[in-house]
Amino acid sequence: MLIGIIIILTILWFLGYAPLSGISIPNIGLFPINGHMITLWEVLILFVIIWAIGILPRSFQTVASALLLLWILSALGILAITGLPNIIILVIIIALIASFFR
Repeated sequence: MLIGIIIILTILWFLGYAPLSGISIPNIGLFPINGHMITLWEVLILFVIIWAIGILPRSFQTVASALLLLWILSALGILAITGLPNIIILVIIIALIASFFR
């Protein structure tokens, strides 16, 4: 099941945060929070990360929860560092792969 979560999260990241030049997928805005538009990709990624946190071992759950909190703060624009949501999603994907091989 962890491999499926890794694949789903990677696909969502590629299509939502790192769009490919030949593929045009609309970025559907759902609702604004604090002047920042929450998109469908962000909500889907949030659900997949919560799903992943539920099946990880306890030590990885703590790290993934902290990264999830940082991702939410950066996605809402509270932590205004350019590219931070992309970096956090990549770290979560790498951590999921590391927990799979552990």
